[in-house]
Amino acid sequence: MTKTTIEKRYRIGDMALLLGLSADTLRYYEKIRLLPRVGRSVSGLREYGERDVSRLRFIQRAQKMGFSLTEIAHLLAMRENPQQARDDVRILTTVKLEEVEARLKDLTLLRDELRLLLNLCRGAKDGCPIIETIDQPGKRKPHRER
Repeated sequence: MTKTTIEKRYRIGDMALLLGLSADTLRYYEKIRLLPRVGRSVSGLREYGERDVSRLRFIQRAQKMGFSLTEIAHLLAMRENPQQARDDVRILTTVKLEEVEARLKDLTLLRDELRLLLNLCRGAKDGCPIIETIDQPGKRKPHRER
């Protein structure tokens, strides 16, 4: 005797709650083909399956890693044959890592500048070094008062 497993089906509202996405986002992903055409019930309502859940979780994770929707579309295509796509995935990921490292460098500089401004503000007798620095276009680092 064989057991038949019935796949759980999710309506759009259930899927939105499960993944923390809006129904509009789910429809949009289908429209731009990040998600294959979703099955429909007899009454025409979208019905998502476990493969859709897996694909949407992949999309969410890739977005958190900083991949754009276009890049995610490429990753999803490569996901179908990962062995053959390994070099392409590595290249795409290398480029993404370089972008993240550049942003991290910018954020580190910004953090250091904000710390400096806060320290200058604590010691300022007149005016506000934070406002004065922001008010001066092109000025990156505030000068210390002597």
